[in-house]
Amino acid sequence: QVQLVESGGGLVQPGGSLRLSCTASGFSLDNYAVGWFRQAPGKEREGVSCISVSGHGTTYYADAVKGRFTISRDNAKNMVHLQMNSLKPEDTAVYSCATWGGVSCVRSAPQEWGNGTLVTVSS
Repeated sequence: QVQLVESGGGLVQPGGSLRLSCTASGFSLDNYAVGWFRQAPGKEREGVSCISVSGHGTTYYADAVKGRFTISRDNAKNMVHLQMNSLKPEDTAVYSCATWGGVSCVRSAPQEWGNGTLVTVSS
């Protein structure tokens, strides 16, 4: 069974850090581009970051997180991480990982989604 599971969310103070993890079962993440998305209360889901397979693992970041978030792969553990530093209250959202079934990060809707993990940035 193909499944994505996110972990690592929680409550953190502004300026703090969290590392989210996306674990796959039923397939190998290192064969696919993986994206992180987030949805804040009352807002539409937005793309946060993506790491491709093509181009030696090219990474992409939304302007709002560039310089603060880092996406990476751990192929030995079949995981993709999102390191989030200098967190701001506006980063509060449910974060989900997803794949498109291909090697590149694309703008179309992903095919496989995890259920998400809640990140709350508050003092």
